[in-house]
Amino acid sequence: MQSAKGRRKVGSTAAGAGIDSAEKLDELLISSAICNGEDLGPFVRKTFGTGKPETLLHHLKYFARSKESEIEEVCKAHYQDFIHAVDDLKSLLSDVESLKSALSDSNSKLQSVAAPLLSSLDSLVEAQTVSKNVDLAIGAVTHCVRVMELVSRANQHLQSGNFYMALKCVDSIESDFMEKTPSSTLKRMLENRIPAIRSYVERKVNKEFGDWLVEIRVVSRNLGQLAIGEASAARQREEELRIKQRQAEEQSRLSLRDCVYALNEEEDDEFGSGHEGSDGGSSGGGLLGFDLTPLYRAYHIHQTLSLGDSFKQYYYNNRDLQLTSDFQVSTMTPFLESHQTFFAQIAGFFIVEDRVLRTGGGLISKLEVETLWDTAVTKMCAVLEDQFSRMQTANHLLLIKDYVSLLGVSLRRYGYAVDSLLEVLSKHRDKYHELLLSDCRKQITEAISADKFEQMLMKREYEYSMNVLSFQLQTTDIVPAFPFIAPFSTTIPDCCRIVRSFIEDSVSFMSHGGQLDFYDVVKKYLDRLLGEVLDEALLKLINTSVHGVPQAMQVAANMAVFERACDFFFRHAAHLSGVPLRMAERGRRHFPLTKSQNAAEDILSGMLKKKVDGFMSLLENVNWTSDDIPQGGNEYMNEVLMYLETLVSTAQHILPAKVLKRVLRDVIAHISEKIVGTLCGDLVKRLSMAAIKGLDVDIQLLDSFTENLTSLLTDKEAREMKKAFIEIRQMINLLLSSHPENFVNPVIRERSYNALDYRKVATVSEKFRDPSDSIFGTFGTRGSRQNPKNKSLDALIKRLKDVS
Repeated sequence: MQSAKGRRKVGSTAAGAGIDSAEKLDELLISSAICNGEDLGPFVRKTFGTGKPETLLHHLKYFARSKESEIEEVCKAHYQDFIHAVDDLKSLLSDVESLKSALSDSNSKLQSVAAPLLSSLDSLVEAQTVSKNVDLAIGAVTHCVRVMELVSRANQHLQSGNFYMALKCVDSIESDFMEKTPSSTLKRMLENRIPAIRSYVERKVNKEFGDWLVEIRVVSRNLGQLAIGEASAARQREEELRIKQRQAEEQSRLSLRDCVYALNEEEDDEFGSGHEGSDGGSSGGGLLGFDLTPLYRAYHIHQTLSLGDSFKQYYYNNRDLQLTSDFQVSTMTPFLESHQTFFAQIAGFFIVEDRVLRTGGGLISKLEVETLWDTAVTKMCAVLEDQFSRMQTANHLLLIKDYVSLLGVSLRRYGYAVDSLLEVLSKHRDKYHELLLSDCRKQITEAISADKFEQMLMKREYEYSMNVLSFQLQTTDIVPAFPFIAPFSTTIPDCCRIVRSFIEDSVSFMSHGGQLDFYDVVKKYLDRLLGEVLDEALLKLINTSVHGVPQAMQVAANMAVFERACDFFFRHAAHLSGVPLRMAERGRRHFPLTKSQNAAEDILSGMLKKKVDGFMSLLENVNWTSDDIPQGGNEYMNEVLMYLETLVSTAQHILPAKVLKRVLRDVIAHISEKIVGTLCGDLVKRLSMAAIKGLDVDIQLLDSFTENLTSLLTDKEAREMKKAFIEIRQMINLLLSSHPENFVNPVIRERSYNALDYRKVATVSEKFRDPSDSIFGTFGTRGSRQNPKNKSLDALIKRLKDVS
């Protein structure tokens, strides 16, 4: 082709030799463009643009003529090949005719031979088809028989209530036989009945589950009551063991005897805490009497129906609704009567949920149980806050607190956090004790108001044990003979019972509330009970109801017994709080009833002083200027001593010795003050030596009375008792001394006259001075010598006046 193009280019150049150079160039360009297959548009536009299309036509015609010769040469070259091909086809046609005749002969021979074989083959194919159809029919019948067997088995399971096995049969029919069932009628029947069966099973198990939901509420309440009851029994056993242990520790500390206690540990069976399997058969409640089989069966069947997740949600929602319903507090019944049912229902609910969580195979999650518990705790705290705010009786609040604490103990075994409940209880500690103090104030007021100020008579030993030994009021370990007259009145055991009940109630409220060391709290409120309630009630009694010496004496005796009772109260509080007695005794404070004790002794002393004042009024009958000395003492002193002796003999059986000593000392001091006051008063104008010696005899009688109290006083105490009338004793000693001016000597005064007031000494000395030394007495004795003692008294009086 390239050689042809070369030849065309050479021919074109030779043919256009006679044309001018421009035309040759145009012709050459057009020829090159046509040969190269380029676009001739530019040449056409250029030609028409110049207005000379003839030139272009001329070049095109020339180019066409130059190509005709080339075409002719090519045709000549291929014509020979065409001739040869025609000759080859003619020879091939003859060979084909020969082959056709040979094939026709062979076909005739083959058909004649193969006709019998084809007939046999048709018979074989027909037999095989029939056999295949029979096999298919047998397979279809077998398939249908198996389907019907499964259908029959499913019906039997449905009739017997074995829904799980029925569903397994239905699932097997649907997965293994449904698509392969040859019978369209049977297939349509299965397609219609299988959903109906599943729907029927779902309805039945839902009904069973609904019945279980209704039943489990009653079971939960009983279960909660049982669990809380067992917790209470366990707490009681624990308290008994703790009491034995404390007794052993105290006896060991006191070395009374060797006591060994074996503390038997009892295993607390966790109610229903066994880890059963998740199948319905092993989920029975055992001793608790509740059965989770219907629940687990429903869950298992819903899992089989591929509805496990929806059933979980359905179960959670229903239980949540049940819990919300359990939170409803009846307004028709007081909470005190319904609180046990209320809290037992909630406790049983969460015991069941704990079992479901552990054995339910994922029916409920731990997070969901914790969510329910948080909701329950919040609601219970709100109910407690509301109910506690309304309560005005301490015992009611204590009953509810004890039950709530037992609820906490029961549910803590199952891993539930109960700190929030215990915090609510602790928050109302002050209110409870205020109510308890108020109740005790009323009881103590009633008990004290009913007191008849008479010694208590006990006819039987059990009365002695109940009223004396139970409060450790005895002063000796020897049991007295009966009937026994106690030195106290009925107020003492009555108030002791009230205080002991207060301590036990306070400890009961504080214990099992999450706080281990609560003795200080109990002691604080015990101090308030004794110091504010009991002390004030006794003060009121003393100030308003004591009208005689026997009553005052009985009240003073009661106060002495209260000292021993208060020791018992603090020991009892420490014992119940689990605090060693040595630590409790170390933290003891002063006697909390000091105000009423002082008031009782003061009013007794005051009444005795008034009684003595009646006898001391006989001082008016004393002749202070007499020259005769009364040999047996003055009348007033004899009367006073007779009364004091009667008083002591009576009071010894009622008043404790220390109280009697204090009261008697006050009375004797009052007698001394009364005598000194009389000497210094306007009643006495002059004093004779005989009168002073008569007073000396009176004081000696009083001194002898003091010394005769050997059964009551020791020698040291007798000396202390004599100090009660030391003022009048020193006054008499001074007046009877030969040198009374020694009083102004500091050393002698400190040693012998330290109880005397110089003003009183000056007054009495002025009255005691001999009248003969006065201005008017000198007329009859002029020229006689002055009495040295009077001279000494004058010097003393002058010195004392200078001091004043």
